[in-house]
Amino acid sequence: MLVDSHCHLDFPDFADTLDDVVARARAAGIGRIVTISTRVKRHADLIGIAERFAEVYCSVGTHPHHAAEEPDISTQDLVRLAQHPKVVALGEAGLDYHYETSPIDDQERGFRNHIAAARETGLPLVIHTRDADAHTTAVLEDEMGKGAFPAVLHCYTGGPALARRAIELGLSISFTGILTYKKTDELRAIAASLPADRIMVETDAPYLAPGKYRGKRNEPSYVTETARVLAEVRGVSYDEIVRQTTENFFRLFNKVPKPAAA
Repeated sequence: MLVDSHCHLDFPDFADTLDDVVARARAAGIGRIVTISTRVKRHADLIGIAERFAEVYCSVGTHPHHAAEEPDISTQDLVRLAQHPKVVALGEAGLDYHYETSPIDDQERGFRNHIAAARETGLPLVIHTRDADAHTTAVLEDEMGKGAFPAVLHCYTGGPALARRAIELGLSISFTGILTYKKTDELRAIAASLPADRIMVETDAPYLAPGKYRGKRNEPSYVTETARVLAEVRGVSYDEIVRQTTENFFRLFNKVPKPAAA
């Protein structure tokens, strides 16, 4: 089985086809799906989806794009909401210098609150970082000095320096369909260089459909294409990438129960 460790099933793109989308993922051998929170105030929507499908789990958190919308969300709010059995991660939270739809100070404050919640709960933090390698590195180094916490840099598009430092700090790194695009040779080189026990795959659906489906709405079943390219760049079989990334997922997202056959 394979896992889609990051998608957004609550987005309007899936509103009328969610049953079919999950069924296609199931048919493609996707055994677990994590639908990721972007606004805590819409948390109930994610819980409803996760409770509707046995293989779907969710996170709780505020995306950096929306940090200014939810400045009142505290670490304790996150810890409390994370007690639900279907909530298996914090975030996504982090820093985005590409759009800056929220002030950077608000983004960093939220990022640190989510880190504290990950440290307290032991649940992994799903980190969004875009065009903010140096600042992200500084926050991670500072916060790790206060106590370790589990985390993954999702949809990795940063440079090799951030990737190396993240691995040194104990984080994992996850790749999307961007890995399959023609002009992402540097990203493929990073993916080829990482330790086998720190890599994962995801879709970030409905965005970033892999090359075979580029231009279409992405969905969890397409994670197989990213896994195929990851296997190619690492010089291993597809079956080995499926095994390794799934094993890595369950180690990090350890609140998610393994299927009987996993």
